This record gives sequence, structure tokens and C-alpha cells, in this order.
Amino acid sequence: MRVLLDTTYARRGPSGTGVYIERVAAALRAEGVEVVEAADERRRPPAGGGAGSARNLAHDAWWTQVGLPGRARSANVDVIHHPLPAHALRAACPQVVTIHDLAFERLPECFAAAFRRWASLTHRRAARAADAVVCVSQTTRRDAMARWGLDGGRIVVAPHGPGQEPPPRAALPAEPHHFLYIGDDEPRKNLSLLLAAHGRYRDAVGEGALELVLAGRAQPPPQRGVRCEAARDLAALLRGAAALVHPALHEGFGLTALEAMHAGVPVIAARAPGLAETCGEAPLYVDPHDAEALAHALGRVAGDPALRAALAAAGRERAAAFSWRTSARAHIEAYRLAGVNRVPERPAPPPRAGSAP
Repeated sequence: MRVLLDTTYARRGPSGTGVYIERVAAALRAEGVEVVEAADERRRPPAGGGAGSARNLAHDAWWTQVGLPGRARSANVDVIHHPLPAHALRAACPQVVTIHDLAFERLPECFAAAFRRWASLTHRRAARAADAVVCVSQTTRRDAMARWGLDGGRIVVAPHGPGQEPPPRAALPAEPHHFLYIGDDEPRKNLSLLLAAHGRYRDAVGEGALELVLAGRAQPPPQRGVRCEAARDLAALLRGAAALVHPALHEGFGLTALEAMHAGVPVIAARAPGLAETCGEAPLYVDPHDAEALAHALGRVAGDPALRAALAAAGRERAAAFSWRTSARAHIEAYRLAGVNRVPERPAPPPRAGSAP
């Protein structure tokens, strides 16, 4: 089986979708699939609106309708896989799309109106036109069926494996250094609630309060006890964390939380769709609209080593149920569903001892 995977989005900087593209490509190859990666190298960075965004959208349309099908023909692939919903009208082979979430449908107030209208129209149209659809969770599958009218028989659920898989901690730090947030500051991530909760926690505890480290692209106004870090050394940040705090209002899949659980880091999470499906009962859950409740949770976790140990153990157990190998096999099932008849005859040989997974 030869799959053309559009890797253009992974070139735009660190993101959950970028991790997904990288890890699923490697896992598919390990299952014997020939993955042909194709990226639009002329695609400019996101412009943040205005004429630049319009220019990027026009170029994206050219890539989807002309550039990508051309690559597919020259590589003689069996299927085109769009990691985000897109559809090439003149492609000569089946097409599969991945839907990560429908947050812009469920939380319209968290998105710019122009983006919301564009995504709702184009993503829905692409998903309906696809020969098969991959959803990263049952939450996303239900949303796609209810809001876009997709046939559940064309959908395969393929949960992710742990993200960047930092090495699990041998033991919890006796004295954790900080709480950790990983991500950006788009409204649905609910960072404003976390900042308010951390301020209340800090006021209640005083001098001994743990700082909050924001890893990623979030750049809120300066606030006492809050530090912004690039996520380049994510493993080190996780090792020193009392807990990962994930207050998002909605996620299609809790990749960041899964990564933390895999690493043996306690998780404090909003009980939100997709996130609760991924994490089960492993985290300490809070109401995503209650800053006081989150502040109380921060204080509990910071001051109770036994609770941190219990959350870490539950997280490790939960994370063990997810793997990129399982995800890759579900993707192969989606390719079959799309009408691809050539499937791998046997899995590729296992990696040599000491090589990367």
C-alpha cells in the first residue's frame, strides 16, 4: 500500500497536528505501509488575517486541487491522506481525511466569525466528500455525525499514541518546582481561567507557592509567579512539574495530557469532551468555568505527595492503553474502507535494539 500523506501543516511550527503527522507516518511505515510525504514548500506562515490570510487560502486551494493530485499521480499512490479535512476534486485515487475536533462548531464564541464560517463550510464539505474519515476519538466521531451528517459506517476511530514520548520519570520529585501548562492561548484552551486560578492559589499559599510555567506559544501579560518557556526541552519541564494543568473547554483528543501521563506526571484537567475520553479517571478533574475550584486543586496537588503519587500511577496505567501502532492499524483500516485493495503483506521487521520507536 502506498499512501501520499500531506505534511504541509507540520511545517508551520510545533502543534498537536504536527506531532500526529510525524508519529503516524513512522508507525505506518513500521506496519509495512509505504508513506510518501508531500509538502507545499512554498506555503507562507500564517498571516493572522487580512490580505496575507487571503493569499494563503488561495495558495492552499491551488495545492489541494493541483499540486497535491500531481504529486499523487507521479508517485502512483493508492490513496491520498489529508491530515486536516481537504478534498482534491480531480484526484485519481481514493481520499481519506482526519478530523481532530469540531471545537469551532461546539464553541463558536471562541473563534473569529470568518474562520468559523470558513472551517464549517470547507471542512464539512471535505469530510462529506472523502471516501473514508479518520476521527481521533469517539467524541469527534459523534460530533461529525450529529453536526455534519456523516455516515458512521465511513468513519474509523483512531486515537493517538503518547505525543513526543519523553522518558517516564523514575520517581516523583520530592519537591516539585512548578505547575506546567503546554499550549497556546487561543480562547478554547481557557488559559485565562488558569491564570486567575493560579493567582488565587498563590495568594492563599503565599511565599511557598509553586510558579506556573507556560510552555509553548502562549504569551499573556506579565504576572507574578508565571514564567513563559519555549517547549524545546519538554522532558525537563515535565520532570520538575507537580502536575500538568489542562483547563481546555473542549478537545477532540487530550494529546498533551496523554503525554504527561505517559511520563508519570500528575494531571489536573477540565472535565471536557474528548479530554475525559482520553484520560479516563486518571486526572484530578475540575469545572472548566470555576477558577476557585481550580485554585483549590492546585493547592491540593502541591501540598499532598501521596495524591501526586496516586495521580501519577493512575496516569501511567491509563496511558499504557494507547500506542501509535494501534493508531496506525486503525488508519490502515480506514484506507481499506476507502477502497484501497493493496494492503501490507506483513509488518515491517521490529526496530533494532536501541533504535528510536
